[in-house]
Amino acid sequence: MRPNLARQRLSVACCVLSLLAGCSGATHARGEEPAPAATGEPQPLHHAKRTSSGYENNYGHLPRESFLKWQWERFTQGLPKPPANGYRFPMVHPDIAFLKSNRTVDTLTWIGHASALLQVNGVNILTDPVFSERASPFSFIGPKRKMPPGLTLDQLPHIDVVLISHNHYDHLDKPSVEALNRQAGGPPRFLVPLGVKAWMASVGITNVEELDWGDETHAAGLDIWFTPAQHWSARTPFDRAETLWGSYVVKTPAGAPHPFSFFFAGDTGYSPDFRDIGARFGGFDLALIPVGAYDPRWFMHAQHVDPEEAVQIFKDIHAKRAIGIHWGTFELTDEPLDEPPHRLADAVRNAGLPGDAFTVLEHGETIRVP
Repeated sequence: MRPNLARQRLSVACCVLSLLAGCSGATHARGEEPAPAATGEPQPLHHAKRTSSGYENNYGHLPRESFLKWQWERFTQGLPKPPANGYRFPMVHPDIAFLKSNRTVDTLTWIGHASALLQVNGVNILTDPVFSERASPFSFIGPKRKMPPGLTLDQLPHIDVVLISHNHYDHLDKPSVEALNRQAGGPPRFLVPLGVKAWMASVGITNVEELDWGDETHAAGLDIWFTPAQHWSARTPFDRAETLWGSYVVKTPAGAPHPFSFFFAGDTGYSPDFRDIGARFGGFDLALIPVGAYDPRWFMHAQHVDPEEAVQIFKDIHAKRAIGIHWGTFELTDEPLDEPPHRLADAVRNAGLPGDAFTVLEHGETIRVP
């Protein structure tokens, strides 16, 4: 390869990596601890704050850390190390016919990374759908899948609602949302953070509702809230924090014969936001919480939780059960790709929780939820 071309591709690679999966050139300072929740009626969550430099997190600003220092550490230390399993993760082949016809049994299927299919109350919900080979704006560079999706787009049942947590390429994938918009039987309803609706319209997707933190909406007979997370957004070097990021609360309506509540954390660092959410909503039957993409901690600590912090989120939101996501699919950071489940099991045990309270699934695995 010619030297100039090699340098150009290296420059593109660094730009791509800086935009993906929250692997930015900045981390978030820890803010003040929240005041104890007041007794009585839960208080509404605050709407997001936007300044001239974009949206801000609730508990801290964005002092810069050195992206180049991180990349130099990776290069000199040979990171990330390949996992002991040689990237051969177990994979389950789900019952496609059952999932396509199911409208009575509540299930969760992990597709990979932050993509999951939730079937609840006869409604099919998809979180952060990414089915492409790379989490990247380019086909030739950027994080490549180490595991195929546990379900392909063709194997999905008709999707009623899509939850998008933010616009990073490993959470908002253009070919995937375009394909869902063309699904047989009509497009799903896309719920997106503030600012993302315009991007969706630019690719021809119009069945979209845009939400601020604390906003409540109703979709396919479910009550859904958009709630805070500690993260950031960008799809180019020039639109940092121009769109919002966050998490979702999903509940069956009051009086439903089988009440169910669900929390999707999206992509986040640890912050007091989760105690606020736990105080506001009182607890959840099931939660999807990220457990991977956390090393090195000096760079990642405020934008990606590690397994120990994920367990703290589990406790903060008063979840009955949680499944760890955001691991085992794309090699984004420095820890071995198979490390998060082992650290999570240790963290659950050290927290004195039952072993099955917070676990992970194999790619493609379906569980019935309570």
